[in-house]
Order: sequence, then C-alpha cells, then structure tokens
Amino acid sequence: MKTLLSAIVMVVFSIVYHAQNRLETAKKTAAENKELILLNFSGSDWCIPCIKLHKNIMEAEDFKKLQADHIILYINADFPRNKKNQLSAELKKENAALADQYNPKGLFPYTLLLNQDGKVLKTWEGLPSENALAFSNEIRSVKENQK
Repeated sequence: MKTLLSAIVMVVFSIVYHAQNRLETAKKTAAENKELILLNFSGSDWCIPCIKLHKNIMEAEDFKKLQADHIILYINADFPRNKKNQLSAELKKENAALADQYNPKGLFPYTLLLNQDGKVLKTWEGLPSENALAFSNEIRSVKENQK
C-alpha cells in the first residue's frame, strides 16, 4: 500500500512538474529580463476567432516587435482537433494543466497577460476588437504601469 501511494504521488508530481515546464521557464526568463508573459489559449485548426487572432495580431510585425523588444514572452496553449495537427503527449498535458490553472471555463480564444510570478494582469476573452498595433500598445501600456 505504501509503495502504491508513493508511486501515485511521484506520478502526480512528475505530471505537474512537466505540465508547468514552459510557464516556469518563462517566469524565470521574464524575471531576468523584466518581461511580461502573454499566454494564449487557442484551437488552431477549428476555432475561427483563434485563427483570425493569430493571423491578424500574433503574426503582425507590431506584435512580433513586442517579443523582439523583450516586452513579452509568448506561450501558445493550443488545443487542435485534427489528427494531423496533434501535439506531443507531453505538450497536451502541459496545455491541459495551463488550462486548469488559467482557463477553467475553456474559453477560446482566451489571452492573458501575466507578470513574472504568473499573476494575471489583463485578460482578453474572444477575438480582441483592436488591431495588432492597438493590441500591442495596450500590452506596452500595462508594462509601463508595472515599473
């Protein structure tokens, strides 16, 4: 019984540890570089607003400049449905753990701006109404207010 309990605890610990890997790495890097973390939940192959968000905002030069200027670290927690787009088992577990922690309602797209400790500073439910420049400027504004 003791062995079984120990095994269960170790499995749970390893899942939690691996599930937080990208976020924990981002937190450390964000602390070192004084950056924010942008966490986006998407369904890249089935959610039309998610696809539009990535095409119109995340792939735009204004958004990419946020990363280049060390304003944000970007994490995409994707939940594709098509068999050909499936993620590795480890990444699926990690995304599920991120969803449990930050997106328990299962909203898509759902974007959060976090500080280096993982505290939520701002959220966007659905497709933001702003264009890429306005969205990026909003993030820059939150960053400025953090100083």
